[in-house]
Amino acid sequence: MKTPPLPRDLERYADQARPPRETPGHAPVIGRRHGRIDGPAQVTGAAIYADDLCLPRMLHGKILRSPHAHARIVSIDVEAALALPGVEAVITGQDLMTPYGIIPWTEDEHVMAVERALFVGDAVAAVAALDEATAEAACGLIEVEWEVLPHVLDPEEALREGAPVLHPHPKRKGNLTKEIELSFGDPGAGDEAATVVEGDYFFHGTTHAAIEPHCAIGEVGADGLLTVHSATQVPHYLHRALARVLELPPNRIRVVQPAVGGGFGGKSEPFDLEFCVALLSLRTGRPVKILYTREEVFLAHRGRHPTAVHAKLAVDDEGRLQGYEADLLLDGGAYASFGLITTYYSGQLTALPYRLPAYRYRSRRAYTNKPACGPKRGHGAVQPRFALEVSLDKAAHALGIDPIELRRRNFIGENTRTVNELRVGSLGLLTCLDEVERRSEWKARRGRLPFGHGLGVACSAYISGTNYPVYPNEMPLSAVQVAADRSGRVRIFSGASEIGQGSDTMLAAVCAQELGVELTDVRVVSADTDLTPVDLGAYSSRITLMAGHAALHGTRQLAAKVRQAVAEAWEIEKKNVALAGRLALDITDPSRSLPIAEAFALAEARFGTLGATGYYHTPKDVHGDYRGGAIGATPAFSATAHVVEVIVDPETGVIGVEKVWCAHDCGRALNPLLVEGQIEGSCYMGLGEALMEHHEVGPGGRLLAPDLLDYRIPTSVDTPPIEAIVVEAPDAHGPYGAKEAGEGPLHSVIPALANAVFDAIGVRIDTLPLTPEKVLAALDARLEATTDEGGAA
Repeated sequence: MKTPPLPRDLERYADQARPPRETPGHAPVIGRRHGRIDGPAQVTGAAIYADDLCLPRMLHGKILRSPHAHARIVSIDVEAALALPGVEAVITGQDLMTPYGIIPWTEDEHVMAVERALFVGDAVAAVAALDEATAEAACGLIEVEWEVLPHVLDPEEALREGAPVLHPHPKRKGNLTKEIELSFGDPGAGDEAATVVEGDYFFHGTTHAAIEPHCAIGEVGADGLLTVHSATQVPHYLHRALARVLELPPNRIRVVQPAVGGGFGGKSEPFDLEFCVALLSLRTGRPVKILYTREEVFLAHRGRHPTAVHAKLAVDDEGRLQGYEADLLLDGGAYASFGLITTYYSGQLTALPYRLPAYRYRSRRAYTNKPACGPKRGHGAVQPRFALEVSLDKAAHALGIDPIELRRRNFIGENTRTVNELRVGSLGLLTCLDEVERRSEWKARRGRLPFGHGLGVACSAYISGTNYPVYPNEMPLSAVQVAADRSGRVRIFSGASEIGQGSDTMLAAVCAQELGVELTDVRVVSADTDLTPVDLGAYSSRITLMAGHAALHGTRQLAAKVRQAVAEAWEIEKKNVALAGRLALDITDPSRSLPIAEAFALAEARFGTLGATGYYHTPKDVHGDYRGGAIGATPAFSATAHVVEVIVDPETGVIGVEKVWCAHDCGRALNPLLVEGQIEGSCYMGLGEALMEHHEVGPGGRLLAPDLLDYRIPTSVDTPPIEAIVVEAPDAHGPYGAKEAGEGPLHSVIPALANAVFDAIGVRIDTLPLTPEKVLAALDARLEATTDEGGAA
């Protein structure tokens, strides 16, 4: 049955976008610098992660993985493994034949390989045993007869005719996951431009490097209910996938998310271990846990796509953009994952934050026999941002225009639309540029520092959640239930997924603000599909805007009941009752107040048990009416500007980052301390991608650095001072005006660093990461070219 459409109550959202109401004598909770409500548990080790759970009679599972990049399974013999003492069950791909995938149109995965393994590390079989060692030994006893097939590791080769095809499809060409070609504005614009910058860029693959490995526990209760505890950041989507693949009614499944030790997109879709623990538990009648090794985390991957970009930028004499073209090739790995969306993202978000009169792009994603790529912080937009921002720097240099000034001249403005028809609300980019320019002393120092010492700038914009869910429907994208009782306690039930970004704290702050209690009075129950209403998960920087709106909707209904009950008791108008500082206050008579617990009791006596629900759905009119127009559409865009200072040693090629200034427009900072933390985390991650990280696959399809020793990420020693600057440009579509802060501050730190290297040593390196070897090679190439020119002269 088709779900009837919900009314888009834009008036309600507009009211919720206003700043919190202030009560004289009581500072608002929203806007206050405070720590996370789960901070004490995190720092004392009291937080319970999935691997901390130990259930009675629990078994341990291990997954056997393919040693081949591409091979057909001729036969599997599990008898020896089953015969090993301590082994309780063995399953193979034949036990879970239903394909799945996070995007409904690209369900190309099986839990374990059914006919062929498509990369080194593809799951083949799983064992449940009394302990991990026995399960691992049993995996070694499973006999798999393989027929090794030709494999392909390069996306260009994968798209050539005759390449081995990973996923034969009647409507799809070879290994092409998705191809997009879109053009906006006058395609001839820029032909007469004064300056045309054309170049090739390559963004290597990177992974998330979350500290907590993936872990899941399956448990079947006496009532037959299957519970899966998982370190996921999408409990709702996992719930749906479990029901589909296991062919169980959704109401017989429960997904619980314990504390999660980081995600960054790496846990934003279902993984093989979650299905395996579920089926093994159903088979054995006992709880089953699987904890990935670090190598398995690297194999599960779903990190940033290696992306080649050919970019062409046209600029007039005044430095105003005339047109931009990009041709992108994404290396997708063995499965589609979020790839359909990534392919669109790699073009759709490039049009901001600048005014582009003409823009066209072609984006292709290819299957290869490597671990599948997917979403990583800044999903899909980080790679093309690098190409555009370096192109802008090249244009500024060619025209002799200050790179910050060039960006100012091309700012798209506020309350407008991009050339590809995305609606833009507030956008505080100019303030961001002013801040990083002033604090870095850009005008006084840029271009005046000694050789080897340089400054670079770059900008970006990012979404605050997407307008559409992964599977289309008209139901709320986020919802909450709120309850209060006569003790003065408030509880909020939310499906939002806390993965370290502070979403539980944000929900508690909204409750405290609207109901007049303190943060410690609020209990947050989140991410339990039996106890909480649906929220679609922690991705696309959506929770503050969407769950924040839902929380505001619910808590304001509850607060209205409390204020009415108090008003009736005091025989005054409801509008004159405020809730703040654990008190109900008469704003016309400061001497009259009531403890909040007594106010709740009055309301409970007046209305019965106190509860309310709140939800959020997105506005519709935010994107163009063309195929793919909805991708990249969001209720509110954030904006970011970075300046990075580097010192490059010309003898060793080592790049030292002296300091990063990052100004980020988050709409309104609901908690400036947490916003600053997100800015710092994003900068840190971006610096790692710029200088160190490389998720590299070697000959034969094996990972070259499947551990945290060889896969290099910055440590505290490598991390420079980061000045996080919070810029507020409240948006009419954000709760209290808030926008995202979790992903946007990553994008532009990478090109800003590359531009700083050019300022320092006068050479461009357009292939990431910027290693010492590349620096020295670039310097040698320049010296050789200079010598040749001198000789010719």
